[in-house]
Amino acid sequence: MKILNLFLVALAMNFLVSCNRATTSTEATLKNERDSASFFAGYFLGQSLSSTDMTEPNMEAVLAGMNSALQKKDIGVNPYVMNSVIINYGQKKRAALAITNLEKGKKFLEENAKRSGVVVIEDSIQYEVITEGNGSKPVATDEVKVHYEGKLIDGTVFDSSIERGEPVTFPLNRVIPGWTKALQHMPVGSKWKIFIPSKEAYGPQGAQGSIGPNETLIFEVELLEIVPPKAPTAPEVSAPKR
Repeated sequence: MKILNLFLVALAMNFLVSCNRATTSTEATLKNERDSASFFAGYFLGQSLSSTDMTEPNMEAVLAGMNSALQKKDIGVNPYVMNSVIINYGQKKRAALAITNLEKGKKFLEENAKRSGVVVIEDSIQYEVITEGNGSKPVATDEVKVHYEGKLIDGTVFDSSIERGEPVTFPLNRVIPGWTKALQHMPVGSKWKIFIPSKEAYGPQGAQGSIGPNETLIFEVELLEIVPPKAPTAPEVSAPKR
């Protein structure tokens, strides 16, 4: 627990010295190793809080709890009860977020479908042609090579092969259903914007931390090629012994 204790001290001092600063600040002056270690400890704690869906904690209460632990104060609550409260809070908050995201996604897709050039296919998946290719269309069992960028409906980028500078190759039936279904309509050489409802993406469970429950997703996809299947390798035959 040493790394956590270091963070508690640093946060408490910062709070007392600069109580007028916003508690959501992400800036700190890192002059030495202690400062850096304190910042990294805080970063790890923030990740831990985020994993419990406490993305907007009451910082005054957080600080009081940390000081209680530092001062070894008996708060009269069993650790298992404390953990249960944290888990239940996170679950309720996530359930509420799932409802909100579902409603936002539904409204977004309804409005988006009215735009000129947007095509609606099966299971409410939509696409918009940026560049139309003239190659073959893949089937679900094909392996494809693509460049892509994925965004939430608020514009947040959560993944991008374009940023990484390297296309990806994968079996078309091993990705989210929205990709599998949409790309089968897409000729090689095409670049499309694809709009995928949550039920055809990651659903209520979300994914990767940055994709919340019931998020509607937008992908800009360029279908580079259908990867030819590899020829089966002939088994090695040992020479007969004399």
